[in-house]
Amino acid sequence: MTNFDDFKAAIEGISGGKNTARLDKYGLPSVLVPIAKMTYADVGVGTSDVLPAFMLDGVEKDYFCAGKYLDTLVNGVPCSLPMQIPAVSVNFDNALAQSRSKGEGWTLMTNAMYAAIALLCRKSGFMPRGNNNYGQDVSCPWEKGIAANKGSDGRPNLTLTGSGPASWCHNNDITGICDLNGNAWEWTAGLRLYNGEIQIIPYNNAALSTADHGASSTLWKAIAADGSLVAPGDSGSLKYDYRDGKITLISGALTGQADTWRGTGFTSLGTTLSTVPQLIHGLGLYPKDPGGDYGGDDLYMNNSGERLPVRGGCWYDTTYAGVFILGLGYPRSSVVGGGGRRSGFVGSL
Repeated sequence: MTNFDDFKAAIEGISGGKNTARLDKYGLPSVLVPIAKMTYADVGVGTSDVLPAFMLDGVEKDYFCAGKYLDTLVNGVPCSLPMQIPAVSVNFDNALAQSRSKGEGWTLMTNAMYAAIALLCRKSGFMPRGNNNYGQDVSCPWEKGIAANKGSDGRPNLTLTGSGPASWCHNNDITGICDLNGNAWEWTAGLRLYNGEIQIIPYNNAALSTADHGASSTLWKAIAADGSLVAPGDSGSLKYDYRDGKITLISGALTGQADTWRGTGFTSLGTTLSTVPQLIHGLGLYPKDPGGDYGGDDLYMNNSGERLPVRGGCWYDTTYAGVFILGLGYPRSSVVGGGGRRSGFVGSL
């Protein structure tokens, strides 16, 4: 056996088959967590149709794989490995290109994939904790990770990947995906705001190596009030507006557009729609039941210009960090100091 075969066998053995490992085209390993196909009904937000994360180029997929850990860089290549320093300070285009450089099937994690994981957490009744308060969890300060670096005040900032307790994993078990709550913001593919209009690369096609994520790509589609996909700029497309002191999901023209960051609690988002389409729920863009538990997470946006998404929160976001937090305020050129990335895999294992 090769050293990698031994490594993979150990990962699969320790996790009871819930984790695996794969080499990229450079011969570098990454630890992955396969997420089995789910429907809207499985996570309590709609019908028996599969969630967007499991539709790739018109074909239903039995699973996708999330990087178990935030990416670290090995010779400039992002890898999912334990007890490493998360790679941060990167813009969207570079994060995407680096994940794709790993070879066919590798991708920067897409918004559809993150949303599926968040909805799975909520359905299971467990919201993962994490490094959201300078090396520890704000709600359980005895839960700490190992400091990867410290700020000028001497407090931990980033923690080493996977160094926290099992409660920092998506399933409250060491077999889960680590550090989805805090530690570093994670650039996310396949979603953007364009002058407030919600646009996606359907459905998980953002994970394809051929997908054009550029500002002028023809793959971007807007969403109508009935959940159908329409051309960007459609008069009835869904948008995030700012009305009555909160972010509001609307169909039609904006009345509260501004080139500034504004936020609202995820469960406090407003809407002018009589019915929110299940696609919006399946992409983690609006709560199915606003009175439910979404971890106290927030949604932030700037509805002027093109804005690319980050998810998860950072080491200083306290109660606002979590699996449902979504930031739609950065342009693609922003180098986010507390912003990293996580690679995924959509090929055959």
